[in-house]
Amino acid sequence: MGLNLIVETPAPKEEFEYIVEEGNSKDNKNFYIKGPYMMAEGVNRNKRIYPLEEMQREIKRYENMMVKTGRAMGELNHPATADVDLERACHLVTEMSQEGNVFYGKSKVLSTPTGLIVRSLINDGVRVGMSSRALGQLIPESGTDGVNRVKDFKLVAIDCVADPSFPKAFVNGILESKQYVVNKYGQFEESYETFEKNISNMPLKNKDNFLKDNIIKFLRTL
Repeated sequence: MGLNLIVETPAPKEEFEYIVEEGNSKDNKNFYIKGPYMMAEGVNRNKRIYPLEEMQREIKRYENMMVKTGRAMGELNHPATADVDLERACHLVTEMSQEGNVFYGKSKVLSTPTGLIVRSLINDGVRVGMSSRALGQLIPESGTDGVNRVKDFKLVAIDCVADPSFPKAFVNGILESKQYVVNKYGQFEESYETFEKNISNMPLKNKDNFLKDNIIKFLRTL
C-alpha cells in the first residue's frame, strides 16, 4: 500500500494566538502558539476531505504516543520526509482538543536554533501558523471537481510555517510526489528505498522471479 506525504493549513494565520508567559528573567520566557491545527469533513482549500472518524482515531493515537510523552515535535517549514529531524525541531505540541470538526492545539516554542527563529519572527510581528504533515491515500471523490478523500490517515507532525504565495503548487510539486510504505518494523520509508533494499538481498536462485515480483510490487506503490 502506497501512502502520499500530504500537508495542510486548515485556517488563516490570523486565527492563531501567540502567548508569552513571563519567567524569572528576560531569558526565561515561554512562548506558545495556540489555534486550529487540523480540520475534518469539509472540503479544505487543497480540495481534500478528511473523515472525522479517521482523524479522531489518529489524533487520539498522536496524543497518547507523542503529546503525552513529550515527543510531539514539529519543524520550521515542511520537509519532504516522513520523519522529524531533531536539528530542525522548533516547537513541541503540548495540548490537543476538539471542537466540532476542528482540532485545536497549543505548542511551546523551543529554545533550539529554529525555535529561536520562530520567537524572533513573532517578536517582530510576523504571523506564523501551523500546518499538518501526514501520510495517507488520496481517493478521488466521484462527481466533484478534483476533490480527494483522504484514507489511511497517519499524522507525522505539525509544522510551523509561513504560507507560500501559491500553497497548492508548493505542496503538490515538492511533497506529494513521494510515496511511502510501512516496513516490517511499523516505520514509514520511501517506496524506492524498499525496492532498493529488496534488490540488494536478491537470492542466488530464482533471480528472475524474485526481480519480477519486486518490480511489480514497486510499480503498484506509484
